[in-house]
Amino acid sequence: MTYIQAIIIAIIEGITEFLPVSSTGHMILAQSLMDVKDPEFAKTFEIVIQLGAILAVLLLYIKRFFVGINIYLKLFVAFLPTGIIGLLAYKMIKHYLFNPFTVSVSLILGGVILILLDKWSAEKKSEYKEVEDITYAGAVKIGLIQCVSMIPGVSRAAATIFGGIFSGFDRKQAAEFSFLLAIPTMFAASGYDLLKEKDNIHSDDVTILLLGGLVAFLVAIFAVKAFVSFLNKYGFKHFGYYRIILGVLFLVYAMYTGLEMTA
Repeated sequence: MTYIQAIIIAIIEGITEFLPVSSTGHMILAQSLMDVKDPEFAKTFEIVIQLGAILAVLLLYIKRFFVGINIYLKLFVAFLPTGIIGLLAYKMIKHYLFNPFTVSVSLILGGVILILLDKWSAEKKSEYKEVEDITYAGAVKIGLIQCVSMIPGVSRAAATIFGGIFSGFDRKQAAEFSFLLAIPTMFAASGYDLLKEKDNIHSDDVTILLLGGLVAFLVAIFAVKAFVSFLNKYGFKHFGYYRIILGVLFLVYAMYTGLEMTA
């Protein structure tokens, strides 16, 4: 992977990590288009640079973690299902599902769901005053739905926002809980991947990983603020349309160019 490729992918990560469009899916498609070499390292790069984006959320929402222990407990409960299933299914998911075909199909199906969710949640009022007031049962429900996002192209943000709304949040609270839940989820995913791949990461790779993380961090700070503003004004439907268009376009592109879709 070249430095230019790393920067482009990191920008994509920073923009899409907290949008309901699948950051992993976008990175996989971008790597396929740029013909990135060393696909195994590329998969690790995708996961590790997400730490940069997560640090951006930690910085923006740091005050939320000083209001009491309640938010820590709810996030821990919501994280558990993904942590357990991810640990058990890590190798299979990374080996069989990290490919452009899975991403394209997931983008399209997820787009349809977002359009339907937009109509259903338009006038929905929250059952809770603050995000930490959610019940433990609701937190578990969000965590279970988040597990689906381990399929690349589904989008962790989309899954957790979907789960949050069905657990009693309004749109804004669902997005905020999604941001906060990303912190333990992605720290765990990135840390586990680094532990598994540490023997395959060379000195040159470390520089690329650090560069990618820094770029993702800077871009994500602006992306999070923009997303909340956009969500309040326009809802989810435009993200749904975008997902469907992107998924279809990439399938058509692959069909006419003979691009390898399952590697």
